[in-house]
Amino acid sequence: MPGHRPHGQHAGLNPQVILDAAIDLADSQGLAALSMRRLGATLEVEAMTLYHYFPNKAALLDGIVERLVSAAELPIGTDTDWKDGLRRYARSGLDTLAAHPNLLPLMLSRPGTTAGNHRVMETLLQVLTRAGFDPCTALDLLYALNSLIVVHGAVRAGSDSPQPHGEEGQTSRLAELSPEDYPLLTAAARDSAGRGPTARFDAAVDALITGFAAARPTPHPKSAVQ
Repeated sequence: MPGHRPHGQHAGLNPQVILDAAIDLADSQGLAALSMRRLGATLEVEAMTLYHYFPNKAALLDGIVERLVSAAELPIGTDTDWKDGLRRYARSGLDTLAAHPNLLPLMLSRPGTTAGNHRVMETLLQVLTRAGFDPCTALDLLYALNSLIVVHGAVRAGSDSPQPHGEEGQTSRLAELSPEDYPLLTAAARDSAGRGPTARFDAAVDALITGFAAARPTPHPKSAVQ
């Protein structure tokens, strides 16, 4: 087609450029607008050119999920405190989702089965097993933490909306209830006013980490020589 770049390797494309364009398209027009044809038009190539890099749309969506997961800060280094490392990983993951709210449905619906996602999980498991967790419990912790990140990402997206249906809007409505009928609920809502979903997320992450830390096997001291 006139005006389009040539096909294949001469198009100046690579998977990262395509993923960048796909994420930008979803950010600006919504996930439903993301199609191979529209993405090709954005990149000024035929849609078929994209299939040299991604065999189908499912592979493209998997690549987007991998990009979002890989954007989180990983606790690298043997001297990293595992608790602080997980807190940074969780907060950076939440911030990534906040930057791309239109992509939340992908994180909720698609399993992270790419090699990049596996490398992230392997790195986190290494940190946790060095901290004394057995691999099974470490994996349970990561699944729970990742679920927390995605769910709170959805809550944060709702709270950032101008409509009063997010978490802050709900808290405001609770504070307006009758204190005679709901003394504890209204007091809690008033005390937490302005705290925001991010502070609640940090508290939830701390509670999760504390709970799993308490469940770690305690090393048995060596028996004293009689």
